[in-house]
Amino acid sequence: MSEMFRDKIVIDLTVNGEAVQARVPAGQHAVDFLRQELGLTGAHASCEHGVCGACTIRIDGEAVRGCLTLAAQLDGSDIWTVEGLSDTDAIRDLQQAFIARNALQCGFCTPGMLMAVEELLSKGGVPDRAVIREHLSGNYCRCTGYEAIVDAVESVARARADEVTS
Repeated sequence: MSEMFRDKIVIDLTVNGEAVQARVPAGQHAVDFLRQELGLTGAHASCEHGVCGACTIRIDGEAVRGCLTLAAQLDGSDIWTVEGLSDTDAIRDLQQAFIARNALQCGFCTPGMLMAVEELLSKGGVPDRAVIREHLSGNYCRCTGYEAIVDAVESVARARADEVTS
């Protein structure tokens, strides 16, 4: 349970599989907490309005915008960042596909894209290109265009489906 004192709130949460307790300012955003307090800089603070997707993190299994979530709201939650998914190899195939398909250039949007895509692919099956595009519609990329990103996602979805049926 959170407790208030001196304009800070004590939160207990799990981040990338590890228990964390922290004192956070009441108005601090989750993305700022992760970046500044825990050194997890994969999620980016960009538009700060929830429209670009660069700050996407996973809270209790759901991809959410870290810029629209207060750190205090993370109390009791299971948080995953792109670093955690990468360290556990959960997204290795996606990362490799993004490289192989040239689906990244500057890389700024890539962590948010990977977080959003992993949420979609975790549901199983092979989503069609329209579904992939719709799912990524809240993630902006200013460098690549989206065709290579959709190609990468589609190739991973097919490979994962083939693994399940093998």
